[in-house]
Amino acid sequence: MSQELDVMEPVRRPAARSTGLGRWRLLSLVGAVFVSLAGLRVITGQDMLIDAGTINTTLTFAVPIGLAGLGGLWAERAGVINIGLEGMMILGTWFGAYFAWAFDSPWIGLLAGVLGGMAGGLLHAVATVTFAVDHIVSGVAINILALGAMRYMSILLYSDVPGAGAAQSPSTPGFPTLGLPFVGEALGPVADRGWFLVSDLASVVVGLTTRMSALTLVALLMIPLTYLVLWRTAFGLRLRSVGENPDASESLGVRVYSLKYVAVVVSGGLAGMGGVFLALVASNIYQEGQTGGRGFIGLAAMIFGNWRPGGVAMGAGLFGYTDALQLRGGGEAIHALLLLLAAVLLVVAVWQVRKDRKGIAVASVVAGVLLLAWYFTTDSLPRELATYSPHITTLLVLSLASQRLRPPAAIGKQWRASRS
Repeated sequence: MSQELDVMEPVRRPAARSTGLGRWRLLSLVGAVFVSLAGLRVITGQDMLIDAGTINTTLTFAVPIGLAGLGGLWAERAGVINIGLEGMMILGTWFGAYFAWAFDSPWIGLLAGVLGGMAGGLLHAVATVTFAVDHIVSGVAINILALGAMRYMSILLYSDVPGAGAAQSPSTPGFPTLGLPFVGEALGPVADRGWFLVSDLASVVVGLTTRMSALTLVALLMIPLTYLVLWRTAFGLRLRSVGENPDASESLGVRVYSLKYVAVVVSGGLAGMGGVFLALVASNIYQEGQTGGRGFIGLAAMIFGNWRPGGVAMGAGLFGYTDALQLRGGGEAIHALLLLLAAVLLVVAVWQVRKDRKGIAVASVVAGVLLLAWYFTTDSLPRELATYSPHITTLLVLSLASQRLRPPAAIGKQWRASRS
């Protein structure tokens, strides 16, 4: 036994160093973004770039995207593409709102919404795992089916309810709000001072620790929980092996079908929780079309995050931030980001020159100069462009991140157990 440990030790140490380096890079990136936004706030005078209200709103917009992204991560780590996240979120919004209203309890609504999303995941698993239906076809079918089925259920159950109808539910009870005591009173004046970095850090702390819904806290806990289950347990190792090489997993006695089912059902449950958040936290009512494509943006956040929970959180935060900024600051606040984006492109150009990639460097310089010209010749972005800034951000991020992505090797492949 001691000899085996001696042999394994050289393998473990580089892995540990690699993990530590990855965490350091992640923290460095977060710190660089924070300092950049703080400096941009001082230069442009746009206080909404990093005030407590923007941080709190970012959290509200990011949570459903992050939950959808985590749902996609669970499914795709087991080799199943889940385009049906949007439909599973729709199931979560409807069932969450209906049962919360019927039983006057948001927690019962949460349970019902998660179960509704899991039912959608189960349907997707039956189609793709058992009957080998194309993953994309099955996901699109679930999206269409969920939208039509929930409209039918609304007509059936809300036709005689005052204030409700085919496209919306009655008002629902909300989750209790949480917050650290005295944080707002202690740090609020510091945040209002406008000091570089100090006030910005105070704003972030106040935004993250006050007026937080209990469901927001539950959703945030799903990120470390997903990491611990998938990367720190034997169950998670087996599930991820199914998405990499199901034939090898089967030869080692792994129950491939069962793990795929578990992964896709959990995926639907997380998407359903995101739908409950939209119906009971982001608003207090179910409305048709409430998801607004967040299931697809969640998939984009998952791809941006390279199929890792921390990356999903960063992607969801980015999309949530742009959404919050256009809602609170309008075209002026997003206009300020042009300056930051131009600076980033010029830094990228210098980096590409060092790597002798002159074509990419020239393209980055041209794009950076055009953005600088746009910033200095205008005072605000058009309203239409500001409204669609989250979707534009999604396209830009995916195009820039595509070079470093490493999806599971067996993702989207139809698999059948060997008959031998």
